Amino acid sequence: MKNMVSRERKRAASYKKLQMLRSITNSHAQGKTSIILDATKYIEELKERVERIKQDIAMAQNSTCQNSFPVQLWVEAQDKGFLIKVFSERSCRGLLVFILEAFQELGLDVLQARVSCSECFLLEAVGVKDDEGSSECLLDASEVKRAVSHAIQNWSAEVNEQQ
Repeated sequence: MKNMVSRERKRAASYKKLQMLRSITNSHAQGKTSIILDATKYIEELKERVERIKQDIAMAQNSTCQNSFPVQLWVEAQDKGFLIKVFSERSCRGLLVFILEAFQELGLDVLQARVSCSECFLLEAVGVKDDEGSSECLLDASEVKRAVSHAIQNWSAEVNEQQ
């Protein structure tokens, strides 16, 4: 007798769970197998939605970084050179190359640098003026800042053209 009651409870619990699954997945199926198949299809659709949302978020983050310039720039004169810091909360693919080209155009040698380009973009560099062209005029922090800012703008323009 106890086994029959236990079986009936299990059957009722199973039926209740199937009905809950049926309602969650908006299935109109009546049979157990059909309900489970509908649930499987529903799960696959959810996985596809999640992937599309992830792609949309990645594209939005990328375009936010490229279009609205969330890049912060600091340049500080030091004894024999400059401390240059560039930061963005998002990864900005290719930006480092543009900044290093600006350093080269300015004749700055990088003595020390720390760079991260994965989750965010971070560059901290100490640059000194190349001594070979000592007859040239000396750089000041505003010129370095202007050149790096111009490099960031050039990078942004190129990225926007690629889209």
